[in-house]
Amino acid sequence: MVKNNPSKEKVIKAASSLFFQKGFNGTSVRDIANKASVNISAINYYFNSKQGLLEYAVTNYYENYLSSIEDTIKQSETLTPLEKLHALILAIIHYKQSNYQLSCFIQRELSLDSVFVREITVTYLAKENFYLKKFFFDALEGRVRSDTKHYLLMQLKGMLITPYILHKEWKDQVIGDYSHRLFVKNYTKIIQDWIQLINQNGIGTENKVAY
Repeated sequence: MVKNNPSKEKVIKAASSLFFQKGFNGTSVRDIANKASVNISAINYYFNSKQGLLEYAVTNYYENYLSSIEDTIKQSETLTPLEKLHALILAIIHYKQSNYQLSCFIQRELSLDSVFVREITVTYLAKENFYLKKFFFDALEGRVRSDTKHYLLMQLKGMLITPYILHKEWKDQVIGDYSHRLFVKNYTKIIQDWIQLINQNGIGTENKVAY
């Protein structure tokens, strides 16, 4: 996640793990320094404070997240709208799972309406929403009523964040790199199958999916 500075990378990884386990308020700068095997002065030098470290970690997370999304969009220019959406969902779940602990921590903070984290993420979340909305609506063009699309988009967003809000539900299934990769494959397919079902049958049209 953090490039070309091993010490800084160690601090971010240590902080992500501790924030995930103990929360932001429950983690001290000394805890982070001990876990990262660096001096407290190094953390102060790189980030000024624990809050500065959090701001850097969350900002860096979303910068790389959006870069991953935009790279996927560029690489899928020749695909159909449905294939583009499938590629986008795979990229999103893959990124979140590759940065699992920080993904869970950020989603938890957002669900608790942490003002500080929300202020950091608001622009990134707006851009994420723009891409999701565009590609989802393009993929469903003509298949569902326009007023129904917004409800379905809300469901899609829920599926994309659920594993990182309810991460305790998955803790026995996701252990080690292989199970993370398997989770990405299986969970992405479930979302893609849901989209395929909507796209094939339509909702809010003459051919309705039964609830």
